[in-house]
Amino acid sequence: MTCDCCGARGPSRRSVVAGLAGVGLLSASDGVTGKATDPSTAEDERFMRIAIEEASRGDYPFGAVIVRDGRIIARGRNLGRTKDDPTAHAEMVTIRHGLASDGSAALRGSTIYASGEPCAMCMGAILWCHFGRLVFAASIDQLATRIDEIMISSRELAAKTPFAPIAISGGVLADEAMKLFSK
Repeated sequence: MTCDCCGARGPSRRSVVAGLAGVGLLSASDGVTGKATDPSTAEDERFMRIAIEEASRGDYPFGAVIVRDGRIIARGRNLGRTKDDPTAHAEMVTIRHGLASDGSAALRGSTIYASGEPCAMCMGAILWCHFGRLVFAASIDQLATRIDEIMISSRELAAKTPFAPIAISGGVLADEAMKLFSK
């Protein structure tokens, strides 16, 4: 099966079954709370600190980092105001950097660290890129206490996308990320 808009091949029966199994794990592991689904590792905290550092330099306090095999392949921050581009969210900017430098194959299976839980647009891009893992700091619920948010969690979107299984961990250094909104 081929996608009409981009020509990408559709999911195989095996990937659909694997995706559905992954959705069951995601659904059982956490609801829409944004709390960490598993304890963060020292590596998760190290890369999240880099994402938060990027966020501190953005137009709006959001940053992201893409990691493959323990190495950063792209980083970015929100540039929506600078570029007058409502799609220039940190995750989108970072994905564009990763695509430009390493191509789509490098993103597949990689981990993306985001200082805030991705919005629906960014999560859609993350799923279409077939990242293997998403780690975020502040949840949609936490962010909504400070800014306007589309109230759809990354887990909800992932559950509707069985062809792109992804592991999701949230709440890693959330308090540090939320501090950026008080500046």
